[in-house]
Amino acid sequence: MRAVKKSQKLDNVCYEIRGPALARAKQMEDDGQRIIKLNIGNLAVFGFEPPDEIVRDVIHNLPQAGGYADSKGIFPARKAVMHYAQQKGIKGVSVEDIYIGNGVSELILLSMNALLNNGDEVLVPAPDYPLWTAAVSLSGGTARHYLCDEANDWLPDLDDIRAKITDTTRAIVVINPNNPTGALYPDEILQGILQIAREHDLIVYADEIYDKTLYDGHTHTSIASLADDVFCVTYGGLSKNYRACGYRAGWMILSGDKRHAQDYIDGLNIVASMRLCANVPSQHAIQTALGGYQSINELVAPAGRLTRQRDLAWERLTAIPGVSCVKPKGALYLFPRLDPKVYPIADDQAFITELLEEEKVLLVQGTGFNWHSPDHLRVVFLPHMDELEEALDRIERFLAAYRKRHESHACTPSA
Repeated sequence: MRAVKKSQKLDNVCYEIRGPALARAKQMEDDGQRIIKLNIGNLAVFGFEPPDEIVRDVIHNLPQAGGYADSKGIFPARKAVMHYAQQKGIKGVSVEDIYIGNGVSELILLSMNALLNNGDEVLVPAPDYPLWTAAVSLSGGTARHYLCDEANDWLPDLDDIRAKITDTTRAIVVINPNNPTGALYPDEILQGILQIAREHDLIVYADEIYDKTLYDGHTHTSIASLADDVFCVTYGGLSKNYRACGYRAGWMILSGDKRHAQDYIDGLNIVASMRLCANVPSQHAIQTALGGYQSINELVAPAGRLTRQRDLAWERLTAIPGVSCVKPKGALYLFPRLDPKVYPIADDQAFITELLEEEKVLLVQGTGFNWHSPDHLRVVFLPHMDELEEALDRIERFLAAYRKRHESHACTPSA
């Protein structure tokens, strides 16, 4: 019988956040082992719950949510996102410029499906949230990764962006606040990216899902608010700021100069219609979330739970010999670097699997975020302080043993 093989479109697609190490962790759990999972920003499993008023509104509207909605979303949700765009300073946005989706993930795929022809290129940051690279590849395009500079607080390298542009470049992706690094981009960097887009007729795709998950009093600027003449697509949702990952409620905002993008917008309407509509019950949470009390502010305050956990994880990790980390200004992650002279890691996938099997802690390797070298890890800092301390104890113990083995090997005379 002929083998049934996967599509070749998947050859360059990976999503290591739910990759082989997670499969191994599930096997270990089935064997009765307890795993501390620091691999995914799934807030509910760590006791972060959606605000009560959001839950109540979804329940209240559930009897009327059994039918299909408009392919762009229900009017109250889109109107609320429009007002939110206005609050962020994004000009010229109408209700018709808003699309509601089953989370930002679906909208990213939808956007790339509607844009790319085979061989088209999209500039994507390195490191990135890997769905962006996967969505470009699945849509027939090629992701060209531009460098974010760790020595400069993980800010995009504008010169590297310029160097990566070709005749087939269609767009540039900006993830701000950044996942996995936690970097927050200042206005001058955003202006520089807009100027590049302006010079080369590029679309700007702005993934801003963490725009309220900010620490130390920092504020967020939507890149679309800085330019009326550049076509921008901005993404947000309820998953992170409102701790409602499972609701799968996200949005997409079209702004800037749309005159030359009408054919693309027609494409967006086609692919939006093909999936009929987004999850209707969850759409009823959007208006309440955006217009209600912003409880995220308590979590990111100086004494807030997320801030305290970020500080603990950063302090503990950077105290380990050979480990450095830019302190994140936003999001839910640390992206520490393991000095290759101290930790000569050849295969970071094997490295995190070894950590999992020896210490029962699950992380994601840096190459899973399209980073070019096996010298970084992403660490989620969502567990309560006591469990986070335990996880960090285990990581520290594993790294100490790894250093000791390497030092012993380095000191062994060759035959």
